[in-house]
Amino acid sequence: MLDFHHRYVPPDTPGASPTLLLLHGTGGDEHDLIPLGQMIAPGAGFLSPRGKVVEHGAPRFFRRLAEGVFDLEDLAVRTEELGDFVTAAATEYGFDATRVIAVGFSNGANIAASMLLRRPGLLYGAVLLSPMLPYEPNQQPNLGGTSVLIGAGRTDPIVPTSQVDRLAEVLRQAGAAVTVHWEPGGHTVARGEVDAALGWLRSLTPT
Repeated sequence: MLDFHHRYVPPDTPGASPTLLLLHGTGGDEHDLIPLGQMIAPGAGFLSPRGKVVEHGAPRFFRRLAEGVFDLEDLAVRTEELGDFVTAAATEYGFDATRVIAVGFSNGANIAASMLLRRPGLLYGAVLLSPMLPYEPNQQPNLGGTSVLIGAGRTDPIVPTSQVDRLAEVLRQAGAAVTVHWEPGGHTVARGEVDAALGWLRSLTPT
């Protein structure tokens, strides 16, 4: 059921490229990351939903109790809801559900990480920009065959470097192939991260 406000941009050549699931940060919408998607995966298909939670007028993908303190019950529900949306969208638009790569920034990266941990196998891979570990999983998922690129800033005022390191550790322990790209800056998408994602996707994408 396609119950998210969203945009779908079909690929230039059907079946020739993966579909990027674009997940905006707090205050963004379904249009925000389309330009980023076009930069890192020219010609790919894009599925870009808008988060349903609104915090002081700003759309998000799940609730939080304070800065960096997540409502874990809501996160679990919203993760399942988003996963079901992706599956339904694959049927509606006819893209390959086994070749979906999430690209998320901040809040969007955090729910993408939650999808990896809670719905292993749903995502072929993920680009997580300015992420943190959304929760400590009680059971270790099997992420063998899943590739993840993490882009983060060493002076990010919102996400400590220790959180990025812990997320990478948890994903690696679950069997994911994780690449971490550090930038000197803060909570933003740096040009170096765009270039890293472009190269990473080119090496990852099956032909």
